[in-house]
Amino acid sequence: MTDDVAVLGAGMHPWGKWGRSFVEYGTVAARAALADAGLDWRDVDSIVGADTVRGGYPGYVAGATFAKALGWQGARVTSVYAACASGAQAVSTARAQILAGLADVVLVVGADAAPKGFFRPAGGDRQDDPDWLRFRVLGATNPTYFGLYARRRMAVHGDTLEDFAQVKVKNAAAGAFNPNARYRKVVTAEEVAASAVVADPLRLLDICATSDGAAALVLCGMDFARRHGVPDPVRIRAVSTVTPTYPNTVLDLPDIATDSAVAVEPAGVGFRASIARAAYEEAGIGPDELSLAEVYDLSTALELQWYEDLGLCGEGEAAKLLREGATAPGGRIPVNSSGGLASFGEAVPAQAIAQVCELTWQLRGTAGDRQVAGARAGITANQGLFGHGSSVIAVR
Repeated sequence: MTDDVAVLGAGMHPWGKWGRSFVEYGTVAARAALADAGLDWRDVDSIVGADTVRGGYPGYVAGATFAKALGWQGARVTSVYAACASGAQAVSTARAQILAGLADVVLVVGADAAPKGFFRPAGGDRQDDPDWLRFRVLGATNPTYFGLYARRRMAVHGDTLEDFAQVKVKNAAAGAFNPNARYRKVVTAEEVAASAVVADPLRLLDICATSDGAAALVLCGMDFARRHGVPDPVRIRAVSTVTPTYPNTVLDLPDIATDSAVAVEPAGVGFRASIARAAYEEAGIGPDELSLAEVYDLSTALELQWYEDLGLCGEGEAAKLLREGATAPGGRIPVNSSGGLASFGEAVPAQAIAQVCELTWQLRGTAGDRQVAGARAGITANQGLFGHGSSVIAVR
């Protein structure tokens, strides 16, 4: 176990398609987080930026980009990239700096201006890059592998199209109460079923959009928080950024290869489940002690898979958990009280940070109409491409 790090401030730029620079979005989120923390930008010792690879050259040095936009003041700067896990990697970097005594206050920022339609690979021929290969060899755009995951759940666990639709219905109902969400409209199961098929069996409303948006956090040591007049802040208790274990014998798209188990027995826990397990072990808590979870619902079927990977239920029991209402507002373990990516869409470097923002507001008891009653501990789950695990546990 490690020492806790306090979340002193959280802020976001609303998500949508705004047609402006990701730098503008990130600056708005950063200023909101600083205001929430009651600090000035000049009070910040270090800034960690989660990179975007689509926003032009500044996206590759996001930490310095945001530092410049806020006004050069000499802060230590770091930029990280781990695809959809970039935000959690940024939180991990900030926490390490605080615990190492390199900084008292760290600003974490992630922002993106996403393209219209689904994500495409970066240009050029890169035949040793699994991301390039899954597009060029399989034609596996993101919706394609979302659909394959859904088909697997249907074949192995008996999940139905109606189960997938109910995930969207649940998340849309929560997102309707979130002022930062892109989609704030209640959706019915009939509307999900009537939407166009994109990647069989998934329909348009089963799949998250690509979005512009930003999120930011102000993290500090516990002593600084107390000196600042916040004796009982929300605390980051664990950050998991694990990689898969050899041999990785289960095909985990969008990766398109597996290892052989001829010589080495596979681990008892798969990659996705190991992400949460590492977080639980570090935090010293288990899934039965959680109040809520924010998970990576790229599609409705993928949300159900996270229920099992987080240990919220047994293997193959996710649809049952959903049907019982356990993951809905007021249920035993509400999942995606923010509305999830179903309501926000993907702004890749920002989404894991946005999840921690939601945990922060829930644990403070300031989430308004979407508040989870008595929230004391929450977990996030995210997965970057090809071996970037991501999970954060926050407590109050």
